[in-house]
Amino acid sequence: MRKGLLFIVSGPAGSGKGTVVNELINSHPELKLSISATTRQPRPGEAHGVHYYFISRDEFEKRIENGEMLEWATYSGNYYGTPQKEVLEAMENGIDVILEIEVDGAMQIKKKIKNSVAVMLTPPSKEVLENRLRGRGTETEDVIKWRLGRAKEEIMLMPEYDYSVINEDGGIKKCAEEIYAIIKAEHNKTIYTSQIIEKFI
Repeated sequence: MRKGLLFIVSGPAGSGKGTVVNELINSHPELKLSISATTRQPRPGEAHGVHYYFISRDEFEKRIENGEMLEWATYSGNYYGTPQKEVLEAMENGIDVILEIEVDGAMQIKKKIKNSVAVMLTPPSKEVLENRLRGRGTETEDVIKWRLGRAKEEIMLMPEYDYSVINEDGGIKKCAEEIYAIIKAEHNKTIYTSQIIEKFI
């Protein structure tokens, strides 16, 4: 049985990664979406084990100390990270895992799991990104400016990624299918086809 691969989808805030990943998982239920852990409180409508694993700060720090997190970071005073056990078990069972995380976390995982595949999702331009951020109507001017500056820093890391996909307005399904095409192509790389070669020897 072939092993599953780990696919990282990340990009700036406003790139639409959450929406695209949801479309990808809904269209291809054989893929597994990794659930992150966090120390923040659940928001209305969020459920433990569905949207996040909501755990205490002490528990999260214990997991870091025990090497149980693939990656982790702090945002607004709370920990966020990826539990290692579920991801590795799914891959051992031949399931491809999708990880939707921030750019810093993606870089951590690329160092830890050498055959992981990183896809950066970007808006078509900084103007479109700014329009999307303003269109949310949920953030202050200072936060919007900070996110735009951070987006520039994140996009500069694109050469560290294996693929990039542009999320045009109204192109959610197209984006999801482009990422799925990447998943299929990765499994056809010759480094994963030794079992086929053996049949001809």
